[in-house]
Amino acid sequence: MEWRRSAFDWNQARAFLATAEEGSLSAAARALGLTQPTLSRQVASLENTLGVTLFERTARALLLTQAGTQLLEHFQSMGEAANRISIAATGQSEAVTGHVAIACTNGMATFYLPEILRKLQETAPDLQIEIIASNEMSDLRRREADIAIRHARPQDENLFAKRLRDTTAHLFASSEYLDAVGRPSHSSDIAKLQFVGCEYPERLLGMMASRGLNLTVANFNYSTASVTMSLELIRKGLGIGILPVDVGAAYPELMNPYPDFEPLKIESWLVAHRELKTNLRIRLVFDLLAEHLGTK
Repeated sequence: MEWRRSAFDWNQARAFLATAEEGSLSAAARALGLTQPTLSRQVASLENTLGVTLFERTARALLLTQAGTQLLEHFQSMGEAANRISIAATGQSEAVTGHVAIACTNGMATFYLPEILRKLQETAPDLQIEIIASNEMSDLRRREADIAIRHARPQDENLFAKRLRDTTAHLFASSEYLDAVGRPSHSSDIAKLQFVGCEYPERLLGMMASRGLNLTVANFNYSTASVTMSLELIRKGLGIGILPVDVGAAYPELMNPYPDFEPLKIESWLVAHRELKTNLRIRLVFDLLAEHLGTK
């Protein structure tokens, strides 16, 4: 390793990372327990060491420059590595124990969490993990959950959020169903078929129309708020439904009935109360979820 090339102060790197994630010097200073002038000097020193400008300072905001944006991902990786080192070191002298509640949809709980939780058990076998599988949004400030996986960025400044990789969803139907009704070749064909919808199918109509499918509530013979139930209905040949692409692709009897349908992009956020910065067990679970559900 070229040690001379990496000779910058970690405190300066941490100051940059906190400022980028918090959005302002004052907020970053509070998060790190520093004064704003001290934090500002650390960021300026890092810019001087690296020979680049990381922030554009305007009257109203502190904006990342192109160089700052490009370097942010690398500094985030450093921050996550530092947290893992701290957790690993602490684990040498004390076990990570206690209860952590994770709130997410039943689809996320069923299709994505089990493998991650298996890895968590290898790291911290004494943790008690509660999975709150519901489409209702848990109130983290009231401690209804410690960590949540949501499909919208939270607006509450007391919550910490990390963007995860987007989910892509598409239409799926069983080959049995398509053999029975015929494979559609045009949007007018698919509009004659049965669909499995969400809890309120009328909410899907506008989205479907924007993608060339003019449906009515009458198309939705079945509806459910449960993604796992929707999957089973689709697999049993009861209609066409929308599923995450990687979920639908896991079942060989399912196929895309209409490739011209524009895929849906669903954003996801990992959210926790800011206590995660000081709570070892919550931080450990948060970081593991972020590692496995984060951007590719």
